[in-house]
Amino acid sequence: MGSHFLAYMYRLQYIERWSLMRNTYRENVAEHSFHVALIVHTLCMIAQHVFHKEVATGQIVCDALFHDATEVMIGDIPTPVKHHNALILKNFREIEKLAGERLLSMIPPALQTAYVPLLCENEEQTLPWVKAADRLDAYLKCTFEVLTGNREFAVARDQYRKTLRGMRMPEVDYFLDTFAPSFEKTLDEIQ
Repeated sequence: MGSHFLAYMYRLQYIERWSLMRNTYRENVAEHSFHVALIVHTLCMIAQHVFHKEVATGQIVCDALFHDATEVMIGDIPTPVKHHNALILKNFREIEKLAGERLLSMIPPALQTAYVPLLCENEEQTLPWVKAADRLDAYLKCTFEVLTGNREFAVARDQYRKTLRGMRMPEVDYFLDTFAPSFEKTLDEIQ
């Protein structure tokens, strides 16, 4: 028996993000997922080593890596569309659930239970660190775009910064104060 699951996961590189915005640099879901996993790992390290919290880093990083897996079936629906009203969001969550179940059905039965929490949990069940990392990646994308002179992302950048500061997560504030400023510098400046 063969499994098409990983072949589908590799196709995340063909799903573009930020489709309603004029981009100077196109971003796909595969690279976004990697960035979110990288950021969430950093947030977990900050939580553990700076704020002395017990954090299940491995599980949280796995959750981050798969947080947009269903987009291989349904595409990247822009946030303003998804959150336009409660009915659209409810229907989108149902479609997302069905896409997760379809992906799960592609996994060999002996491995399915390991993937249920990664593919079949909804947005409301997402861990706060994954939500924060997802927003931080969006903030950094907006920062890159604004720095290239693309004002299309200026308002979104300010909104993400405000949302991130409002999360009241010391790990996020630490990240914004310690790591984010480097993203505004050139290669020569960070060497």
